[in-house]
Amino acid sequence: MDVALTPAILFTLNEHPLQNQLCLRLPAVNGQYSYRRFPDGESYLRIDMEVRDRHCIVLADLAYPDDKFLSLIFLVATLHELGAASVGLVAPYLCYMRQDKRFSAGEAVTSRIFASQLSSQIDWLVTVDPHLHRYHSLDEIYAVPSQVVQAAPLLSQWLLSQNEMLLVGPDAESEQWVSQVASTCNHPYVVGSKQRLGDRNVIVSLPDLSDFKDYTAVIIDDVIASGQTVLKCIDALHKQGVKRIFCASVHGIFVDGVDELLLSRGVSQLITTNSIPHASNMLDLSGILVEPINQSIALLASASTP
Repeated sequence: MDVALTPAILFTLNEHPLQNQLCLRLPAVNGQYSYRRFPDGESYLRIDMEVRDRHCIVLADLAYPDDKFLSLIFLVATLHELGAASVGLVAPYLCYMRQDKRFSAGEAVTSRIFASQLSSQIDWLVTVDPHLHRYHSLDEIYAVPSQVVQAAPLLSQWLLSQNEMLLVGPDAESEQWVSQVASTCNHPYVVGSKQRLGDRNVIVSLPDLSDFKDYTAVIIDDVIASGQTVLKCIDALHKQGVKRIFCASVHGIFVDGVDELLLSRGVSQLITTNSIPHASNMLDLSGILVEPINQSIALLASASTP
């Protein structure tokens, strides 16, 4: 079998909107496997196709990762055991990036622990806009080749067709991403300041917006999880008389139904990529994922060629 000419096999940990488009664009074939749980909660997994000498891709958004990690490891390890030429992970949303230092004595630096465990199981990693804060790149914690895809061009392309938009970054962490989007779609932007009092308790302050009251404010953040920062940003916009508000994010986790709360608090439209399945998925990542996936496979294949 000529591995270089054989389509890769794409397995999905759970049903995902990127699966079919990636299979068409790469190209790849859908991976077939059986999974169920025994009555005591343990997992049963069986690969239902030949994978020997085939490059395998596992597509898995890692939102709510503790419910997925064991299943992911069982799948990846079994593909290796059955002779796959390589097993790479496409994680449109990459978890465990928040705890990037020991803030208090005794805390686990979970980002490093998770990266170490995952690196021991996969051959390469492709992800979209991981929440890099104190880390400058994934290479600081991941021991396998990794590629980061930027979703900003997709949002910029959508914004180019919109008029009188004010881009709003809720805090300093969002400034780099918001400024990048603004520079390519020519909309003005502002960045707020955030004081975090707890996991779900923040204060957001915005600069003077008197020149933008008739604009549509587009709150932009890389991840919306609990949504507390965005909710406080909405309040700050309302206080300054801004009436029309959109909210755009690369990754919409929307914990505890906060998406509905955002809409009820005055957000006219939610816009997310399809990194995590949600009704707000307006921006398709498949087109910008193909090249880094093919590059990752080709690089590994060339490295293993005598």
